[in-house]
This record gives sequence, structure tokens and C-alpha cells, in this order.
Amino acid sequence: MSRRMTLLLALTCAVAVGNIYFPQAIIPLAAAGLHTSPDSASLAVTATQAGYTAGMFLLVPLGDRLPHRSFLVTLLSLTGLGLLAAGCAPTLPLLVAASALIGLTTVAAQVVGPLAAGLVAADSRGTVIGTLLSGSIGGMLLARAFSGSLGEWLGWRVPYLVAAALTLLLAGVLARTVPVTTPSSHQPYPVLLAESLRLLRAEPDLRRSCFYQATVFAGFSAVWTCLALLLTGPVYGMGAQAVGLLALVGGATMLCAPFAGRLVDHHGPDPVNFVCMLTVLASVAVLAAGAWGDVPGLTALIVGTLLLDIAMQSGMVANQARVYALRPDARSRLNTAYMTCAYLGGSAGSWLGVRAYGEAGWWGVCALVALLTVLALARHMVALCSRRPGVTRSQLRTAAEHQPIRPR
Repeated sequence: MSRRMTLLLALTCAVAVGNIYFPQAIIPLAAAGLHTSPDSASLAVTATQAGYTAGMFLLVPLGDRLPHRSFLVTLLSLTGLGLLAAGCAPTLPLLVAASALIGLTTVAAQVVGPLAAGLVAADSRGTVIGTLLSGSIGGMLLARAFSGSLGEWLGWRVPYLVAAALTLLLAGVLARTVPVTTPSSHQPYPVLLAESLRLLRAEPDLRRSCFYQATVFAGFSAVWTCLALLLTGPVYGMGAQAVGLLALVGGATMLCAPFAGRLVDHHGPDPVNFVCMLTVLASVAVLAAGAWGDVPGLTALIVGTLLLDIAMQSGMVANQARVYALRPDARSRLNTAYMTCAYLGGSAGSWLGVRAYGEAGWWGVCALVALLTVLALARHMVALCSRRPGVTRSQLRTAAEHQPIRPR
């Protein structure tokens, strides 16, 4: 796969992920335009996220059943139509319905990953996964910033219409550039849905990767959910926009993810996972100082969230590289199981984080993240100790690797 194709697929991830997050910045504008309350208008964001979760489970497994090019073009075209409908919606119920369609179909990033993993050699897979993840991170960060500015300038409908034009244009480009691949499975759709659960039971390394990412992502979500409470509370007394500015620090992970991918290619996912878990623990120690307030506390929050973001995203690169190496014929179904577990962990982390903050404040949140990371680290040490004597990591990786999918 050429570097141009890699960058095009990274752009696809950025657009797909950006479609999930950009509505968050324009909800107050949409509420005013539709003459409703912000709480009611936020149903559009909820519908987008719920649709995305459903799309991961219902549509992503089809990546093993359908040719990738036509599947991607169809998903992006449907997303573009949903964005057009949302931008022209005259009432809130129609906006919510269009948002659900957008969320359901904007799962292209989860289809691109297995496609790219099959088009590259095993020794460069981690680098490519890191590049795609950088695209997703960039899409998430930039979509919020640009949609908010564009909405303030030209109205809340314009970000939807611009996103629709960009998505449909990208669909046309992919229709001419993505190689045609042969589907790896011909199983009926109900069997494909059940296969993700079966793979979760049958593949120990899939379960291990899911556990690592679910616990670390839970801690990540707990921190970012409770940061708003800390920064807007009596310790700092800042506005809600401070959280958005702090989130821009995560842009550094766009550069770190490809580097983590190269480390995975050279050393395997296990050492990278180990370093990431230790980095999360280090970030907790730094983040705990955020409870002090003032400039030292804010500095600790900036450094701590940066370490946490880098560790979480780099760990995701390592885990996805391990998952994609398991079964060449079931990468989309493996990714469905993996990402579903990760998002369930993130949802649980947000819920637990709010309760920890209510009981013990910011210290309680940091203690929760440390506990979750220690659980992941303990599971990782058990996995390393259980390796068979005489079998090297390289041999295990080689046995699990497979030939890339060749385009016609």
C-alpha cells in the first residue's frame, strides 16, 4: 500500500470520526435556531453516539462479507445524505433522526483499519495503524474547533452541510482509488454478528487486548469526564471552555501514534503495552497534583493529561496490531469485539469516575485510574509469565502473522 493511500485512509478516519464529534460544539446554536432548549437539542448528540455504537456492532462485521471499496463508498454516501438531512432539518425530531443515521453509518474508520491491515506486510502494520489513529485523533480535535467557529459565523446548519460535502467528495475519491479486495467470508449476516462473540470466547489474545484497552480507556474516560467538574468547581473556578482548550493538548498524540506503531513493528505489542501501562501510572501521580489548584495544579493537569493521552492511544495501537494478527479472515469481526469492549469500558469509566469524584473528589478519580491500571498490569504480567519456555516472542508473532490481502 502506497504512502498516498495510507494518508487517504487516514483522512477517511478523520472525516468519519469528526462526524461524531463536531455536533457537540454547535448544540447551543442548534437549540437557538430550532427554538428549543439546549438539553433537548443535546438529544442529537446522544442519537449520534447511540447510532455509532449500533453501527459498530451491526455494520462493521460486514467488512469481512463485502468488498471493502463498495462497502466504504456506501457507508460514506449514506453518512453524507444523513448530514444533508440534518443540515436541512426544520424540526428537532428530524434532526435527531438524521443524527442517528449519521452515527449508524459513520463507522468507516472501523472498516478502514481491517482493510489497511490486510493490504500491508506484517512488519509495517503497526506503523500504518498508528497513522490511521493519528487521523482519527485529528478529526476528533479539529472537528470540534472548526464546527464551533463556522457555526458562530454562518449558523449551525453550515457545519452539517460542509461535512456532507466533504464526506460525499471523499466517497467519490475512494470509489476510484481503493483497491478491490476479495471478501474473506461468505457467512450469512446473523452468523457474522454472532461470530464476534464466538471469537471473544475462542481467542485468548483478543480477550487480553480487550481487557487492556477497556481498563485503560475506562481510566481515560473517568479523567476527562471529571476534569470538567474539577476545572469549573471551587478549586479553579474556570469556564467550560477551559476543558476544550485542555483537550487540545491531546493533539500531540497525532505525532506519537505512528511512533508507537513503529515500536510495535520492531518489538511486538507486549513491550509497548507494558510501557504504556507504566506511563498511565506515572500520569496518575502527576494528575493527583491537580487537586492543589492554581498554576502548579493546572500545570500538573496539562502534563498528566498529555501523558495519559499518549499512553492510551499508543496502547490502542499495540492492542489493535495484536488483534489484527490473529485471524486474516475475520479482522472486521475481531475489531467489532475489540472496539465494543473498549467503548463499554469507557462508558463504565465515566460512570465510576463521577461517583468517585462525588465520594472522594479528584483524589478519588486518580485512585480509580490507578486501580484500573494495576488490574491491566497484573493481567499483563500473568500473560508474560505463562509463555511456554523456549518459544520467543518473535516466533509467536510469526506463527500468528499471515499474508496481506492482495488486491485484484
